[in-house]
Amino acid sequence: MNKLDILIGFILGIITSLIGSYLFIKLFTSFDISNGLQTIKQYGYLGKVITLGTVLDLLLFLFLLKRNKEIMARGVVFAVIVLAISTLFI
Repeated sequence: MNKLDILIGFILGIITSLIGSYLFIKLFTSFDISNGLQTIKQYGYLGKVITLGTVLDLLLFLFLLKRNKEIMARGVVFAVIVLAISTLFI
């Protein structure tokens, strides 16, 4: 098992979640990114937005499995688990 592949998958999973959260804020709200994050955090919806952002991780996971990169796909799953635990504390 190559630990570098797991780390790459983890980083890709976190970046993909950030992109998904950014796209959710830009497409489904009328806020820009800085005001949107402040308003969402103020109302207590930040964890939900992060969770919605992780939907793109499913596509990344399936793409990595299609390319026979199972170890990187494990890193993506680990990133989703870390994000899910972190949303519990937000």
